[in-house]
Amino acid sequence: MKKTKILVILIGLLVICLIATIILQKFQYNKTNTELNIQIKQTTDVVPIRKVNVPDESSKVDKNENGIPDPIDIVNSARKEAEQKTIYKDAYYIGGYPPNGEGVCTDVIWRGFKGIDISIKDLIDKDIKENKTQYKEVNGKADPNIDFRRVLNQDTFFKKNCIQLTTEFKEDDINNLKEWQPGDIIVFIEGYEHIAIISDKRDDDGIPYVIHNSHPCASEAKLSWFYNPIHGHYRWKY
Repeated sequence: MKKTKILVILIGLLVICLIATIILQKFQYNKTNTELNIQIKQTTDVVPIRKVNVPDESSKVDKNENGIPDPIDIVNSARKEAEQKTIYKDAYYIGGYPPNGEGVCTDVIWRGFKGIDISIKDLIDKDIKENKTQYKEVNGKADPNIDFRRVLNQDTFFKKNCIQLTTEFKEDDINNLKEWQPGDIIVFIEGYEHIAIISDKRDDDGIPYVIHNSHPCASEAKLSWFYNPIHGHYRWKY
């Protein structure tokens, strides 16, 4: 009887010790896990965000005297396309101009230049009339209803009338990032014909956004998101 009683007591003590050990181990695990979480949070908190400040070196010319530099006028006017989400619609229009709320990438350009009271249509139509052979897309027969809305025609016009800048984009080179200023025009030919305007908006890494219209609608997108080689990079002679 005594042996049985002693055995029960010993078993009870073993159970108590086992429970105590489990509780202690759980406490130690929770403590370690909490400390680890704190360390991770502290490490995350002290890791600096890569902030790149690219100086604004865009022209401060204000020919329309509205108190806003002309490059920013172009950007603001083009941005309306992104803000209203102009639907991408490729169509032919008598008179040339598509209705508000629809258009293609080239429409972002002439609508942007309306912000500085410049008619890209009138200028391109005039230049085609005087230099038809320079515009391969025209193929000897001008059509004012569509010529000014073709990427290759806009590219030819801007190449003749703008400052030509680097087409090499280096996202980790601040000196290169400075080359891409608000109001600049960029053209893609290889892979697909596309044209856009450099925004005054940059991401924290210094990479600029561009304003463009591609299916399904106009938007602002980081320049680094475009994988096709840049064919042309132009700056209007303000």
